[in-house]
Amino acid sequence: MALSRTESREKIMILLYQALLYEKNNINYDIDDMINNELEEQNEYIYKSLNEILNGKDKLIEIANKYLGSWPMNRLGLTDQSIIMLGIYELMNTDIEGPIIINEAVNLSKKYSDEQVSKIVNGVLDNIYHNEVKDGE
Repeated sequence: MALSRTESREKIMILLYQALLYEKNNINYDIDDMINNELEEQNEYIYKSLNEILNGKDKLIEIANKYLGSWPMNRLGLTDQSIIMLGIYELMNTDIEGPIIINEAVNLSKKYSDEQVSKIVNGVLDNIYHNEVKDGE
């Protein structure tokens, strides 16, 4: 059965977390193997998004840090980093409405992190949406 967009986002966040954990610990990994182990069937959205996020990770972190102020990405947990990078990626690279992306990211942070992080995710993505995305439309 095909995954909903919400379920796909959660899978991307989990896979991104795994990749960041491997990178942090200098462990080699194959993203295709990770995806195949996590998914029962092919999902182009997950494959494309995850590869583009990992390939553009430095730029996503740079954008996030611009709005995180004195609490940069490297001070956040890998789960929180994954949620923020996914949110920024979707805001900048999909035609999904910004408020939907932000809401989904906040819901992921509520499920996998804590309320304080949810507020950070909401604030950062909302600022990026209004300052980087919406104004550029």
